[in-house]
Amino acid sequence: MNVLVVLRILGLLLTLFSLTMLPPVVVSWIYSDGAAMAFVHSFLIILGAGLVLFLPLRRHRAELRIRDGFLVVAGFWVVLGFAGSVPLVLVEIPIMSFTDAVFEAVSGFTTTGATVLVGLDTLPHSVLWYRQQIQWFGGMGIIVLAVAILPVLGVGGMQLYRAEMPGPLKETKLTPRITETAKALWIIYVGLTVVAAVSFRLAGMSWFDAIGHAFASVGTAGFSTHDASFGHFNSPLIEWLGALFMLLGATGFALHFFAMRRLMPDIHLRMRGGVPRFEWPRRRKTSLLGAISAYLQDPEFRTFMVIQAVLIVIIAGYLAMKGHHAPGESLTKAVFQSVSYGTTTGFTSADSTAWPGALPVMLILASFIGGCAGSSAGGMKVLRWLLIFKQGWRELARLLHPNAVMTVKLGERGVPTRVTEAVWGFFSVYVVVFCVLMAVMMFIGLDQVTAFSAVAATLNNLGPGLGEVSTTFGTVPDAAKWVGTLAMILGRLEIFTLLVLLTPEFWRR
Repeated sequence: MNVLVVLRILGLLLTLFSLTMLPPVVVSWIYSDGAAMAFVHSFLIILGAGLVLFLPLRRHRAELRIRDGFLVVAGFWVVLGFAGSVPLVLVEIPIMSFTDAVFEAVSGFTTTGATVLVGLDTLPHSVLWYRQQIQWFGGMGIIVLAVAILPVLGVGGMQLYRAEMPGPLKETKLTPRITETAKALWIIYVGLTVVAAVSFRLAGMSWFDAIGHAFASVGTAGFSTHDASFGHFNSPLIEWLGALFMLLGATGFALHFFAMRRLMPDIHLRMRGGVPRFEWPRRRKTSLLGAISAYLQDPEFRTFMVIQAVLIVIIAGYLAMKGHHAPGESLTKAVFQSVSYGTTTGFTSADSTAWPGALPVMLILASFIGGCAGSSAGGMKVLRWLLIFKQGWRELARLLHPNAVMTVKLGERGVPTRVTEAVWGFFSVYVVVFCVLMAVMMFIGLDQVTAFSAVAATLNNLGPGLGEVSTTFGTVPDAAKWVGTLAMILGRLEIFTLLVLLTPEFWRR
């Protein structure tokens, strides 16, 4: 294991992360909120820590192996939580303990959206910006950003990409070179964010709120600049736009890439001097039907949309039947809350915990499915559930035809046995980890409903829960917050990336 190279890359990533302290400084100056120096000091502290690691080891270069990639990614996400908590500890408003600051930072980076804060409407603009900003970076992943813009990572980029990207098909690349793949993903991510921000602004938000909620919607995170979240704006149009961009953020970015290629088949992504550029001939050809078909032909996306549609119909119908909302309002609230929970974003436009019947629990259960593989959403991913369903259906068919050879397929392609085995392995470990974390939460003192929903909210990177954690984690014991912090990192790295470090085989030569 190349420990020195791992430390060098960790130092480099910390140095890169220190630059994210500068935008809040600018925001603080614009709004004169008095918090600028906290972010300046944070920049210097994190930059210094990164340089201390990087400079002595800058000449240590070697090819990263699979173990090194897992160690870098897992190590950096743990370090990131502590580094990201520095400005939250240093700011005068709000006053946060070390535990609360780490929990809030990890929640942002893992796009969980669980918070320990109240009174968001009175916080400094720079602090609010910082919370929105970290979840946007976490949505695609800072390490994927590093692979995209730091060629010094060299051939090790693929190992980091595989350990970082969510989903069972981690070897999929959009372009021949992994750095170009990472850049293509970030171009799509930035493009969706810009469109979301402009849309929110045109719908009535201020630019500050529009950009902040664009960060969180496309990143499927859930932090808001207001305590009432989307309910603060009291606008059905804004809620529908929010649902749209949450759906886009929870769709695999590889699928967005291929749809864009079909929409504009003559456009090519070229690299010039390390900078990605789109090139196209003077006569541009577009194919809207081709782009739409790219989505409709994808079995995971179709399943994702069917799940969302069924959830919306059930919730809207039940709300209307019980008279909890007017029929038109029932549909708007059902669409927004279903998409928010189903994509593990965690925004709210109504108090869904007060909805009748099993609706609150149904929303929590929807977060276990989550979004598509390769998206910014959490949960176990639609693709895994689809493969589990297909395997279960195959076993039923084998009861009637025991000698038949049946292959699990996605579309027209057969799924390799290695992938189906990995899906079942992931599902089994997910259930075990969930049960262990829930038992620990109950030993700490949380009641059954709170413990269940707290683990679901953190392990699925959802955010809001039920019971004591329906709005904030600020009232639970510090021990429960540390368990939740661990669960958020496990969920963001899809468990194996972190648990593999605990196996004896990982440390054997």
